[in-house]
Parts: sequence; structure tokens; C-alpha cells
Amino acid sequence: MDGSDSPPGKGLARSPGALAGLKVVDLTRVLGGPYCTMILSDHGADVIKVEPPQGDEVRDWGPPFHEGDASYFIGVNRNKRGLALDLGKPEGKAVLLRLLDGADVLIENFKPGSMEKWGLGYHEVLSKQFPSLIHCRVSGFGADGPLGGLPGYDAILQAMTGLMSINGDASTGPMRLGTAIVDMGTGLYSAVAILMALHERTHSGLGQYLDMTLYDCGMALLHPQAANFFLNGKRPTGTGNPHPNLVPYDKYPTKTCEIFIASGNNGQFRKLCELIGLPAMADDPRFANNGTRNENRVALTLALAEAFRERDGNELALTLIRNGVPAGPVLSVDESTAAPHTAHREMVTELDWYRGVGTPIKFSRTQGGTRRPPPQFNQHGVEVLKEHGYSDAEIEVLSETGVVPKQRRV
Repeated sequence: MDGSDSPPGKGLARSPGALAGLKVVDLTRVLGGPYCTMILSDHGADVIKVEPPQGDEVRDWGPPFHEGDASYFIGVNRNKRGLALDLGKPEGKAVLLRLLDGADVLIENFKPGSMEKWGLGYHEVLSKQFPSLIHCRVSGFGADGPLGGLPGYDAILQAMTGLMSINGDASTGPMRLGTAIVDMGTGLYSAVAILMALHERTHSGLGQYLDMTLYDCGMALLHPQAANFFLNGKRPTGTGNPHPNLVPYDKYPTKTCEIFIASGNNGQFRKLCELIGLPAMADDPRFANNGTRNENRVALTLALAEAFRERDGNELALTLIRNGVPAGPVLSVDESTAAPHTAHREMVTELDWYRGVGTPIKFSRTQGGTRRPPPQFNQHGVEVLKEHGYSDAEIEVLSETGVVPKQRRV
């Protein structure tokens, strides 16, 4: 899609994309896998989203809904083509194998062992039939080990990897992060892994199996808490908004709103003190360097809160950041999505009825973006099957026998 024939909208793709020509067969449901494949589809990959007869369960995770599909589904499935397929039937397996002919990537998040049970295991079958195929499996814990084969859910993995223990503070105890950080982090790591495997394939000509787990990816997000623990042996705890290593790095009230300040070095702290009219505070022995500020964080927090009490938070935050002190107002989602800089960066994308968060990956030549709204159930089934050599009569048989159902199974 180029600028000359683009439909009206916002955050739309203005090129075929950096991944144009890449074929991805996506068997994932819920969040981590679909988030990964949306990243790929935003940048030109042809992602065929293959759903079971009952559909991706997050189509029901609402309200709100649009024409029966929940926002949870809509938010991570744009730019894909939808096909329904019953892999429990031999004919469904045959359709999948035909889809994989010429595919670059297969991604799935079935319980470990499921693909093998269906006669579609990577090592036993797929790698031999499709030697250049990259098979990415997303699971909770992997296939083996003490927890191998067990199902994984974002909040449970937040709890088990320690992420929950470092969120919240002493008054709340461990708290779940409000965003599904493990699922989305796994989607991001999986996209990176797929691109690495594609790069390696340019040299070897071979695909490979990618073993991506929520457990590993949750553990990988433990920074700086794990690094601190490995060095000092002290169990990290939730500190709430304050940073465990840096001071001031916290949320502060003002007359109009709350602001967050992230002063990362002594120079920024000195500039902060000058800008709020308290230059002498930078020379106070209690606050002279980050180490002493850490030891006296309570006193410093009280002093800054008092200094901000009668200030306009939006004006103060803008003054600080424009003068080299990282700061910003604490905005709600409706405020952040309506912010002028959000519009400038095309981080809200719109096409027809669809509205979502845009791609954060910006290219100078191969800019990605929205190409089509998320698919309705089996919306592109006939189109995809015809592309893979099925006749109208064969498609009708697949539909009538429930191999490619037209409606979701209740």
C-alpha cells in the first residue's frame, strides 16, 4: 500500500512493509502469540490466523464488543486473515499441511505435546517435510522440567517469576501489574526470536524450532531487581512508585495533577533544585549524591512534595523535561491517547470502524501500520483456501463437514 491509494485513516501502512513476502501460519490464541503475529503483520507479513471451531476465546472477553467480538481480541489481531479449521479431523490436518507449503513461520501455543499427538510435531514431521520452516511454540513452562507441560497464564507467571513481588509496596504486598506484561513480553521476545531465525536461515537455508515460554520471558524481565539480588544477596521487595536504586525517582502531587520525576544523576538533581527555586538543596550533604539521597529518601520526598504543592503540575513537568530533568504528568489512558504527541507519532491508528494503538516501530522507507481491521471468524476462509488450490466444490465439502466451519461452535 502506498500513499497514493491509501484509504482515509490514521497510522496506516505506507509501504508493503519490511516483512512483505513473509508467510506466517498463526495457530495461537489469547494474547502472547497474537501480539507477536500482529507485530509481524503490521510490517507486511501475510499472517493467516487459523482458529479452532470454537474460535479464539478472547473474542468473548468483553464488554466492550464490536459486532460480537471483544476489544481484547480486536486489540491484537489487526492486519491478519482469518480461517477456521478443525485440526481434530484428518481433513483439517491435511489443510494445515497445505497451508504450510511455502510458509516461512508456524507459530502455535497449544499445550506441549498437542502437535505431536496430531502427527504434526516439528522434529518428527514438519522439519522433514518443510526443512526451511521456522516453528515457534509459545507455552507456559516448556515441555519438560519440573513444571514441563503445565498451562501458563499471565498472572500466575507474574506470581511465580517474582514480578508480582516487586510490584506494589509494603502497604499492598505483592500486586499484579495492570498490563499483561508476561504475555506481551513473550510476544515481543517471540517476534525477536523469529526474526533472528529468519536471519540465520539466510545463511543455512534451514528453519528451526523456537521454544518460547512465559516462564523464561517473565524471568528475563526482572531488571534491576535480579541484578541487585545477585550482587547483594538481599531479597527485592515492592517499593511502589519509587525506584529501588535512584532518588528522586517517584510520583509527586502538585496543585493540579500528579507528576513523575526520574532524576538519574547528580547533574539532573542539581538542575531540578535550580528550576524549583531551591538551589541550595543540591549542596545539602544529605542529598549531595545518589547514595546519600537513597539513605535520606524520606526527607527528600517530603521536601519536594512541599515545593510542588502550589505548582501547576503540567507546566512544571514540561519546564523540567525541557530543561533536562526527566518528568511528566501522570495521565489516564483517555488523556494519553488524546495527547498531541500521540497524534504526531501516529500511535492511535484508525481504519473504518477500527481504532487501536499504532505500531511503535518506525522505518524511514518501509513504514508499517494498519492495513485491515481484525478478521471476523473465518472471514477469509474461502479466499485462503482458493489461494492454496482448493476448488469451490472442495471448499463446500470442507464447510459442510465442519472442517472449515462458517460459524463458531458453541
